[in-house]
Amino acid sequence: MTFNPLRERGIPLDKQLRNWRELNVTPIDPDHADPYTRCRIIAMNGIEVEAVMFSHQMARHCPDTEIKQQLARVRYIEAQQQKAVNWLLPGLASVLETTLAYEQVAVDLTAWVARMEPDPYLQQAYQFGVLEDFDHLYRYANLYEMIEHRKAEKVVDQLTEVMPGRPTIMHHRDPVDNVREPYDRATVDPLSKLHALTIMSAEQQTMNFYMNVGPEYMEPIARRLYQEIGLIEEEHVTHYESLVDPGETWWEMLLNHEYNECYLYHSFMETETDPKVKAIWELHLNMELEHLRLAAEMFNKHDTRDVAEVVSPKLPKPVTFEPNKEYVRDLIATQIDYTTIGTGYVQEAHERFEKFQEQIHGGEQPPSEAVIEENKAKSGEEYRLETEGPHPVERLRLS
Repeated sequence: MTFNPLRERGIPLDKQLRNWRELNVTPIDPDHADPYTRCRIIAMNGIEVEAVMFSHQMARHCPDTEIKQQLARVRYIEAQQQKAVNWLLPGLASVLETTLAYEQVAVDLTAWVARMEPDPYLQQAYQFGVLEDFDHLYRYANLYEMIEHRKAEKVVDQLTEVMPGRPTIMHHRDPVDNVREPYDRATVDPLSKLHALTIMSAEQQTMNFYMNVGPEYMEPIARRLYQEIGLIEEEHVTHYESLVDPGETWWEMLLNHEYNECYLYHSFMETETDPKVKAIWELHLNMELEHLRLAAEMFNKHDTRDVAEVVSPKLPKPVTFEPNKEYVRDLIATQIDYTTIGTGYVQEAHERFEKFQEQIHGGEQPPSEAVIEENKAKSGEEYRLETEGPHPVERLRLS
């Protein structure tokens, strides 16, 4: 049945405030929860963090006190939503276990978006990025085995493979080569705008997470690995945020943010397997429908266009966390040696790329390579989870 979030009515804003008891959500059980439930939590936390930070940025550029007050009212509820969502994560899980789940989100959410993306240029951007996050999962999985003596399938189950993607050492690029061409807001499919905002938000939260947790480790290799991959996540945020048309008005961006939240909460409500978590998705959807209505009111008042020119009257196919093993393997087989130049992609290293590689590595082995060697020395072999057969690239197969 078609769901039109522009016509549905949610909970009135003055009824959305929750007290401490209501915000005290029960976390999931890390040993028994569906790994994709944890992925949905992590993804939605990133969406809510972006919603709050965007609202702050809009308020900082807004001279109208009444509008700033309206933004503040909605933003406080968004902040409560973010706390409820993120606090679903279990305190029993280690930081590294949560890190593995973050990378599982990056792999399976980005791969799904790439499969669904109608625009070839935008699709290429997601295909490029997913091979790098896939390799990050492999590096962190080896760190996990080395310092916690556990295997990554404890977190990712058999849903996502763990093996080399595009090697992390090759992710370090001159910053100018991380900027892509933006979509055209006037002609792009509305679904593409949702995809760009979703992946940008997820990668931004990953960047924030690694920036904060990396220095909390005592082990030198862990501190160094989080530092290296944290820098790459900054590259990824640049990569994805540049896909968004900078010509979008503040009202249009606000509308897109609220619509995307409705889309994702509805998607996760439709696909969630945990009844308690599903109830939170449903509650937040009903809150977001009101946020969307208020954003549409502001858009109608301050923008010259009709809301229907910016967002679709019906939600797209639900975003689904599901295995993407064969899709990722096909990308590894055909695009593992890609890098970027300007706003495009090439399969050969170029002068600017090579110069940056020399500067950043300084003739030393990066942490992403060292962690594999150190785990081999400690565990007897590197960690992999290859459920679909040997690695698709012969030179990266285990000897």
